[in-house]
Amino acid sequence: MRIRIVDAFTDRPFSGNPAGVVLLDPSTSPSSPGSPGSFPDDSWLQKVAAEVNLSETAFAHPLPAGGEADWALRWFTPTTEVDMCGHATLATAHVLHTTGAAAGPVRFATRSGVLGAVTEADGGITLDFPTSSLTPAPVPEGLAEALGAEIVAVHDTAAHVGDLVVELRDEAAVRGLAPDHAALRAHSSRGVIATALAAAPLSGYDFVSRGFFPSVGIDEDPVTGSAHTALAPYWSARLGRDELTGFQGGARTGLVRTRLRGDRTLLTGRAVTVVDGELYA
Repeated sequence: MRIRIVDAFTDRPFSGNPAGVVLLDPSTSPSSPGSPGSFPDDSWLQKVAAEVNLSETAFAHPLPAGGEADWALRWFTPTTEVDMCGHATLATAHVLHTTGAAAGPVRFATRSGVLGAVTEADGGITLDFPTSSLTPAPVPEGLAEALGAEIVAVHDTAAHVGDLVVELRDEAAVRGLAPDHAALRAHSSRGVIATALAAAPLSGYDFVSRGFFPSVGIDEDPVTGSAHTALAPYWSARLGRDELTGFQGGARTGLVRTRLRGDRTLLTGRAVTVVDGELYA
């Protein structure tokens, strides 16, 4: 079967967030193929994700026609399976569209419910994800020291996201972070998202963020789509607008356009395939 590496939330290779994408053919799946429409053994999926060694590798297989979803989709970091991933979903939708494996809107059955993806004529892809709840929280002891920055506010997110959203004083503080990743492991079930308002109103984005996920084997994730299901309501409430653009990243960067639609958040970005190869194992 084929395996691809796709840079998501960018229109240029070697930018944005890279994800592995494997479209599974149930009739030839390794290990225990099971019945048509099933995934291979979890151990094999995890080994492939560890071999790819990107923040996420997505595995998808087609579902029978007429159901609530068109494809089943799972995401694995190099060390564990996760409940939700935006950039690898965007990458999967890009592969389905560019290879002709799917046409029109796509519905994915996932651990976070049914997630939608629509590819526009210009190549932009819009994901339909559940909006994360935000609960104000006290600043955990040691978090400021682990980040190496003064903290303005902390909010906890919903179960499927599992991040702490940490507001810092300004964009420069977010961009300049050099956290203690080992120390950050104690502060979130998944990750810590540092964020601040954009420094310049005409910069092309409204807020900035960086995402750190050492507890799931990722020191820094360049562009975290799922985190924007929390960042979008956080900054939309502050700015009074339902449509915003977020800029995320340290060494690699990308843009995520967000639109709030009640209990759903629409995430829009682009993607570029950089590797297309054969998976032999």
